[in-house]
Amino acid sequence: MSLSPAAPLGRIRPSLLVAYGFRPFFLFAGLAAFLVMAGWLVVLATGSWPAGPVAPTAWHAHAMLYGFVTAAIAGFLLTAVPNWTGTAALSGAPLGGLVALYLAGRMALLPGLGVPPAVAAVADLLFLPALAVALAGPLVRAGALRNTAFLGLLALLWIGNALFHLEWLGLAEDGVRLGRTLAIGTVVMMIAVVGGRIVPAFTRNALAQRGVAVDVSPRPWVERIALAATLLLIPAEMAAPGSTLAGAVALVAALAHGVRMGRWHGWRTGGQPLVWVLHAGYAWLPVGLALKAMHGLGLPVSESAGIHALTAGAFAVMILAVMTRASLGHSGRPLVVGAVIAWSYRLLLAGAVLRVLADVAPGSLYRPLLDGAGAAWLAAFALYLMVYAPILLSPRADGRSG
Repeated sequence: MSLSPAAPLGRIRPSLLVAYGFRPFFLFAGLAAFLVMAGWLVVLATGSWPAGPVAPTAWHAHAMLYGFVTAAIAGFLLTAVPNWTGTAALSGAPLGGLVALYLAGRMALLPGLGVPPAVAAVADLLFLPALAVALAGPLVRAGALRNTAFLGLLALLWIGNALFHLEWLGLAEDGVRLGRTLAIGTVVMMIAVVGGRIVPAFTRNALAQRGVAVDVSPRPWVERIALAATLLLIPAEMAAPGSTLAGAVALVAALAHGVRMGRWHGWRTGGQPLVWVLHAGYAWLPVGLALKAMHGLGLPVSESAGIHALTAGAFAVMILAVMTRASLGHSGRPLVVGAVIAWSYRLLLAGAVLRVLADVAPGSLYRPLLDGAGAAWLAAFALYLMVYAPILLSPRADGRSG
């Protein structure tokens, strides 16, 4: 069996964790994905949960969005912004400070620790503003106005986080639902923007290496409709969840994203895991939006099916795809993964299918499908951590710094 390129254990240096943004945050994203899911499966199996203002389902949603997803976003942006702006990457003590803020928020919200809600809120709400400040300087100085939109998306993520905490503090009645809706919609928008850049570009380059020339150029009207409908779905779902209006907007977005990715020649990438996984992850976007549309338009599809198609499908698969690719490129390794990571992709995709099926299958199948989805998720991220933790903690293979 061919293994993905790892690092000899003797070369592991924990100090490298603050050498570049992808290193700590891609590691903690993988750890959060594994530990939060493991904890959630224990809660489901035992039914135990400490008394307090945070309901178990709210904790699960928040921990996945602001523990797993946000760590991956931070790692991506702290690595991409230096490339976009030609500036030095954040490293050393400033990067370590960001990591400390992220970990403080996670620790403050651990079930059973009994951290006062106000203290937990302050600890958890510091990270995203600090991340935005770290990114704003390079973006503004370089005049990268196109990419300053990511600062606005980080602000929306922070507002979503604040809404969770407002309900837990007893200051808002619907804060968890609103915060979850805003956070999911914002991450969908990020995937739409970033995916629209990297998936066709990486596909074109990979196919060109095989002597296959393809046209993946965007159609402006499709791009505008896809992004506009995706953005409009956020206020529509916040104001009128499950409504005909929200369903109609979701349907337009689903169709536009389907047309959009139809031009990317994903069917030609079957032998290249680093590329086909991007298409597989992005495909969950129109699927999830279509399920949301069906729910809003009155068809017998639960709201949960659309949510999990987007979160367990699009979010998780795209995150794993980007982390595995970026970690190789920025650690000086060839952009090739072996059988272990290819299987982690397959397991995560299978887990997403099982999770969505659990929401639409007969009630007697719900728990077996849910347990199967959780097991596949855990296996996928265990394989990721096994291969990539040594890479993230070891020097670059080409001897360069970073």
